Amino acid sequence: MLKTRSYLAEVQLKPTAPVEPPLFPFTLPAIRSIERLVLHPNVTFLVGENGSGKSTLLEAIAVGMGFNAEGGSRNFHFATRASHSDLHEHLRYVRGIERPRDGFFLRAESFYNVSTEIERLDEDPAGGPPIINSFGGKSLHNQSHGESFLTLFMERFGGQGFYLLDEPEAALSPQRQLALLSRLHDLVGQRCQFVIATHSPILMAYPNATIYAFGEQGIREIAYEDTEHYRVTRDFLANPARMLRVLMGEE
Repeated sequence: MLKTRSYLAEVQLKPTAPVEPPLFPFTLPAIRSIERLVLHPNVTFLVGENGSGKSTLLEAIAVGMGFNAEGGSRNFHFATRASHSDLHEHLRYVRGIERPRDGFFLRAESFYNVSTEIERLDEDPAGGPPIINSFGGKSLHNQSHGESFLTLFMERFGGQGFYLLDEPEAALSPQRQLALLSRLHDLVGQRCQFVIATHSPILMAYPNATIYAFGEQGIREIAYEDTEHYRVTRDFLANPARMLRVLMGEE
């Protein structure tokens, strides 16, 4: 198994955190139950239903580690619409001995805003080499959503990086999710650490990763084959005709 030293070893909820409802995000059982979340030195997946808190926690980790709330590298400082919670203020970040040389926070829902910010910064003639050169030299807006995501993974990400990805599969076909898996493995071999919130049973199949399931009972570590994503996908593909009959009330 490939190993790296963790850039972020664990996240802890501060004892002074206001865990009682009704203030968001402590209305979410998973957030209230964090206490101590140990991150895998290579890949950690956060999985669960929409609204379970996985993206909220990922966002808090990103902000707490110095990234822009809407995404980008630590050098991005823009806000289209401030909507992130103050959870990052209630977390303690246990860092490793080494510091990453690179980092990026991808939010699928706001990557368009990041692409726009890159173009805005590159309009400044005194700003040095164009930022878009780090993304393959081609405007991300002139690519499809899926192409721009893959360009990010292939061109922008490099070795010794700390990368936070929120639903990276949102714009990717199954084939390109497989390409992302391959790229993920290459980067892990270059001493990168990933924390990924996802619904994709393809991505979360990455070997030896830690998977945390978010739900009404809090957060628990879970095996890949025990995730709802894997089981539902397996059952559907095993007999899609029967599953459709059940869904349509014909059985």
